[in-house]
Amino acid sequence: MKYKLLVLDVDGTLLNNAKEISKRTLATLLKVQHTGVRIVLASGRPTSGIMPLAKALEMDHFGGYIMSYNGGKIIRAKDGKSIFERRINPEQIPYLEKKARKNNFSIFTYHDDYLLTDNAADPHIIQEARLNNLRIVEEEDFSIAIDFAPCKCVLVSDDEEALRGLEAHWKRRLSGVLDVFPSEPFYLEVVPPGVDKANTLGVLMEQLGVTRDEVIAIGDGVADVTMLQQAGVGVAMGHAQDSVKVCADYVTASNEEDGVAQAVEKLILSEVRVSEIPLDYLNEQAKHALMGNLGIQYTYASPERIEATMPVDERTRQPFGILHGGATLALAETVAGLGSMVICQPDEIVVGMQVSGNHVSSAHEGDTVRAVGTIVHKGRSSHVWNVDVFTSTNKLVSSIRVVNSVMKKK
Repeated sequence: MKYKLLVLDVDGTLLNNAKEISKRTLATLLKVQHTGVRIVLASGRPTSGIMPLAKALEMDHFGGYIMSYNGGKIIRAKDGKSIFERRINPEQIPYLEKKARKNNFSIFTYHDDYLLTDNAADPHIIQEARLNNLRIVEEEDFSIAIDFAPCKCVLVSDDEEALRGLEAHWKRRLSGVLDVFPSEPFYLEVVPPGVDKANTLGVLMEQLGVTRDEVIAIGDGVADVTMLQQAGVGVAMGHAQDSVKVCADYVTASNEEDGVAQAVEKLILSEVRVSEIPLDYLNEQAKHALMGNLGIQYTYASPERIEATMPVDERTRQPFGILHGGATLALAETVAGLGSMVICQPDEIVVGMQVSGNHVSSAHEGDTVRAVGTIVHKGRSSHVWNVDVFTSTNKLVSSIRVVNSVMKKK
C-alpha cells in the first residue's frame, strides 16, 4: 500500500457547513482504513471537540491519531493517551491578558471539560464552547484563574484590522517565545513556539516510521499550508483561498461537495490492489468487532476469492459441542463482505442484502473451519458470493449464498 497516513483538517474539510461528516465521506473513510491507511485528524479544536469525530470514524479500531490545538498535542485514538504536547508557560498569560484588555479583545483558553474566558457573553466564545461540548467558566481576572499550562490562548474580536495589527506586533515582539496566527477573521491564536500542524505531523511521522511519500494531507485554511507542504501529496479543498490552493499538489471539490471523499477515492482507493490489502492488519483491527469476537481470521484475498478461518470453541459452538449455524453464516458474510468491498468502485458502498445456507454436516469443538468465498455474479447493483465452509479434514460443512447490494455513495 503506497500511503500509510491520511491527515485531515476538520472544520471546512472533514465537516460540511452543517458541521457534520456526510454519509459519503464517512463510508469512504471507513473503507480506506480497511486498506491499512491510518487517519489523523489535525485541528485547532481542543481534544474534546475532535474525539467524537474520531469515534464516528472508528479510528480507535484502526490505529488513528488526533492532533489537537493546531499541533499542540498528539492523542492516540484507541485509548486517548497523549504521546506529545507543548504548552504555554503560565507566566506569559498576564501579558496576553493585558494586551487583550488594552485592545478591548476577549480572551479564552481550554482546560479539561470547560472553556475559561473573561467574557462569557461573547457570541464567538459561546459558539466555540457549543462546538466543542464545553461549559463556559467566566473569570474577570483571567490570568489569576489560570493555575495550569494551557495549550493555547485565543483573542477574540470582530475588529479584524485591530487583530491583524496585534498579530504583526507580536510576530516581532514574541518571536521565539510564542507563535501567533489567525484561525478565523475574528480569532488570533497564541501557541507555544514552533507549534503548528506541520511540525507536529513531522513528530508523528518519525514516531511511526512513516516517510513523506507515504502521507496525504487535506485542508482548506492558511493554517493548513505547511501541513500540505509537509505531506507527499497536499490536497486543497475547492473552496480554499487561492493562496492555499497554489501550495497544494491537487485541488478537490468543496466540503459541501464531499471533497474529502472525492480526493480519497481518486488518490487512494482507485489505486488499491487486492494483493496489497494487509490481512494481518485487518485481523488485528477487527478483534473487537463481531469477527474478532468469533475468532475469524482472513487468510487469503484475491479479486475472485476470499478465505478465512474460524475456531469451533465456546464462542461458536452449540451446547452439544457442534458448530453453530449462526456462527457459520456470520463467517460467510464476513468473507463475502471483504470480497465485495475490495472489488467495488471507489465511489460505491456495499451492504449485505441476503444470506441463505445449506448445512450439510457438522464440525466439532476443537476443530477450525475454513471458509472459501468465490464470486459468482459481479453486477452493477449486486454481488453474489458462494461461500463453502470446510472442516480441517476438508469435509464440507455448509454451502452458503450471500447477496450484497452495491450502491453509489451520496
